[in-house]
Amino acid sequence: MSEKLYGIMAEFDSPAAILRAAEKIRDAGYRRWDTFTPFPVHGMDKVMNLGNSLVGWVSLALGAGAFLSVVGLIWFANAFDYPLIVGGKPMFSVPMTFVPSYIMFIMDAAVGSLVGMLAFNQLPRLHHPLLKKPRFEMVTRDKFIMVIGATDEKFSVTETRRLLEHVGGAQITLVEDED
Repeated sequence: MSEKLYGIMAEFDSPAAILRAAEKIRDAGYRRWDTFTPFPVHGMDKVMNLGNSLVGWVSLALGAGAFLSVVGLIWFANAFDYPLIVGGKPMFSVPMTFVPSYIMFIMDAAVGSLVGMLAFNQLPRLHHPLLKKPRFEMVTRDKFIMVIGATDEKFSVTETRRLLEHVGGAQITLVEDED
């Protein structure tokens, strides 16, 4: 069982402190870092350059695909494969196809939301190296934690530790990941 470095974790006492630290980390050129807070910190998404999630687009794509598939299936079955005139009604009617197509749109959009969320959040991940750190549990109460990943191009154990100390981080610890 070999261990490799996941990153460096630093602890902060207030939302303002971690927001200032995040700005300095971003300005220093780090790109693979994250913050963990007991509640949302206003402005952190802008500091971290987080955009809108793509989950909505995945949901829309799966829903629209289902909608068009059902419309196509109804057209194929009624107007092409087995054309049967019943009561003088047309072979293909848009109002008739809307309800089942809309129902499938909603159902597949929900599936798309779930699939997109799982894919973009890289779930299921049954183990995370931060969960082994006893201090990480404090993030659910009153501590604010920042982790800079070892996969960052600018990462160096000594320089990154020095930067985290400079921006006000306390309880700076190395986080190791199991292979």
